[in-house]
Amino acid sequence: MKVIDFMEKDVTAIFIDETVEEFIQACARQFRAGMPVVDSEMYVIGVITESDIIHAIVPSYMEMLHSTSFIPDTDIVKERLEDIKNKSISEFMSRKVDVLKTTDTLLSAAALIIKHGYRFVPVIDEENHLVGIVTRAGLLKALLK
Repeated sequence: MKVIDFMEKDVTAIFIDETVEEFIQACARQFRAGMPVVDSEMYVIGVITESDIIHAIVPSYMEMLHSTSFIPDTDIVKERLEDIKNKSISEFMSRKVDVLKTTDTLLSAAALIIKHGYRFVPVIDEENHLVGIVTRAGLLKALLK
């Protein structure tokens, strides 16, 4: 089975110049944990996930060691999110992105997802434009057929 046979074609992507707040709102609307990042011509230039934002706002272990309370305060996390919500997602996204082609096999998609622990992988066409995504659930659903 080829990727084109089971990929999600109705995919939401986010443009590189959009803000963290716009990304969070889009994830909430689409029930997604992340999205491909595209340029104006729909070329995939990265991915951004909720983990990227969480890492940016939750104090690191070393920061907590140097704090007087050691336990992070919710207000600190809220303040950090407030500080970055209007910043471009380009500051937080991953620019190294693995992609699948529509002609790749289900097994190659599964291997990529398992090897790297991805929740989704963008799918590109022969002109390298975003045309869909493959998710873990989509793989499992395809295997049930």
